[in-house]
Amino acid sequence: MAATALDRATLLAHDRALIHPLQHPAAHEDPLIIDSGEGVWIKAIDGRRYLDGLAGLWNVNIGYGRLELADAAHAQMAKLAYTNNYAGVSNPPAIELAHLLAGYAYHGLNTTFFTAGGAESNESAFKTARYYWKRLGKPEKYKVIAREEAYHGLTLAAMSATGISRFWPMFEPRVPGFLHAAAPNPYRFGGEFAAGESVGEAAARSVEEMILREGAETVAAVIAEPVQGSGGVIVPPEDYFPRLREICNRHEVLLIADEVITGFGRTGARFALDRWGVTPDILSFAKGVTSGYLPLGGIQISDAIREVIEGAEPAQAWLHGYTYSGHATSCAVALANLEIMEREGLPARSATMGERLRLGLEDLTTRFPEADNVRGLGLLCGIEFVKDRESREPDPELCARIQQGCRERGLLIRNIGATLAFSPPLVISSEEVDHLVGVVGESIEAAR
Repeated sequence: MAATALDRATLLAHDRALIHPLQHPAAHEDPLIIDSGEGVWIKAIDGRRYLDGLAGLWNVNIGYGRLELADAAHAQMAKLAYTNNYAGVSNPPAIELAHLLAGYAYHGLNTTFFTAGGAESNESAFKTARYYWKRLGKPEKYKVIAREEAYHGLTLAAMSATGISRFWPMFEPRVPGFLHAAAPNPYRFGGEFAAGESVGEAAARSVEEMILREGAETVAAVIAEPVQGSGGVIVPPEDYFPRLREICNRHEVLLIADEVITGFGRTGARFALDRWGVTPDILSFAKGVTSGYLPLGGIQISDAIREVIEGAEPAQAWLHGYTYSGHATSCAVALANLEIMEREGLPARSATMGERLRLGLEDLTTRFPEADNVRGLGLLCGIEFVKDRESREPDPELCARIQQGCRERGLLIRNIGATLAFSPPLVISSEEVDHLVGVVGESIEAAR
């Protein structure tokens, strides 16, 4: 029987057969059961419409109901839904997508390995960094430095890189060799300052000090999100990433850019590190590559890393892979998705609508003293709630009430501690941005 033929009570009863991500009964007492979507709007099984202010999970970049992607999937499935993509086999959509992506994000990143999602992408990045140094005769370079409040996924190694400690206790011990430096948070920097330092300089120095303390000969890579999404939409100072790139170069440490959230137009450009003129050695991507219509992710590697992989003897081959790497239908959908993004100029639209959203949120800070610290790049924004602006004491309880009030008024957003996070589809209109801001304002007023 089709799911839409069942009433909500029956579906809720059947839903007990599911374990959901981040499962706990208290978080699932009154779940939304989403039935359909169009543009930035989704509809629950009970008929209520919601503006999806988080684009699913930061990923439905081109919006809901795009039939071109359904048509691309249908055409590819009818012809060849799947074949393995291990060495010795390939398929046209995977080939063409890798060709399109060569140099698409950053000059010098011309080679792609496909995964099924962001955590797999970061696992692949970690393994590739270790492989690279082993092939160069430095097997002791295996450690990875991440940042506090970083999110890199919840598989075991990715969870160990994730710097949000609440994800750790029930799954420890973590994988050894993962370390956490200070986050470059201009509003709540948790590190120490040297005389005359900016936040960006101090945060970058915390990474360098960790490299020196551990020994550069033991550190394989630094992994960093250009904007820390699930850690609270932390936008770094302008001087941070250029300094971090220089530190990695000086100590012969690879820089991994986790652009799972920030890639494919989300921040107002194709990829976010380009804003600071920085090119990573390894790029992790997922989410926006298909706008969430099918699972797909991957890593792109520098030409130097590719040469090391391709120059290996058989005994030192890059023996890494997944069943669904280079999935033909997912890659066909990605090709159609990226064509739409370029044709409709969605990265530029993200910049324009993101500025409108930030200005709207800034206006809320003039009306409500509890609202502070609006930040963001493109359509990736946050606003923080505090008990008073002088102490900056966070008020997560107020933030949670506001988030719940937004849901009651037909707006889905996410509260991360004391921060409301916004990441709507890039197709959002100016009128819909203004509606979103208006609902947030009403919900703040009610929650006060």
